[in-house]
Amino acid sequence: MFIQTESTPNPQTLKFLPGRDVLGRAPGRDFAGPEHAAASPLAEALFAIEGVTRVYLGDEFVSVTKTSEADWAYVKPFVLGAVMEHFVANRPVLLDAAAPAAGAEDEQVYEGDAAEIVEQIRELIETRVRPAVAQDGGDITFHSWEHDSGLVRLHMKGACAGCPSSTMTLKQGIENMLRHYVPEVRAVEQVI
Repeated sequence: MFIQTESTPNPQTLKFLPGRDVLGRAPGRDFAGPEHAAASPLAEALFAIEGVTRVYLGDEFVSVTKTSEADWAYVKPFVLGAVMEHFVANRPVLLDAAAPAAGAEDEQVYEGDAAEIVEQIRELIETRVRPAVAQDGGDITFHSWEHDSGLVRLHMKGACAGCPSSTMTLKQGIENMLRHYVPEVRAVEQVI
């Protein structure tokens, strides 16, 4: 088994591509710490590696974030070994694929004009933002929209969470695009 690695805009995160589906069509799963990893044997194995602080499972990739003190020269071989061992042993990536992601929240219901605006925002995020962000080992999902202020809140996951360039991506990229296509949007911010 050959696992490719790619750097991401976040110097603390590397993207690992095992050459097979990780989650396939299932929604990405973000594990912000070992206490949240019980749903995934793969995430648990990765958190057992000294220096690993976050794991994101995507469709065909795994993003691993390390502490700033840890060195990729030390951490990377252990991550490669854990990913290879997991897939060669044919273990499940998730114990219960139907279980909600850790931190999943009840979705807010929008009505009337607000529902149409939120649908436009979601469509833009799904078709224009998420594919580009996934190439960098991360994910961005819609959280909420405030009609009165025009504020869109987004969850940043994987390599995007804690990335030094995430503020620029939000403000100069996503916010400008959303404001262009959806004039009711006035600002975009990250939900932490």
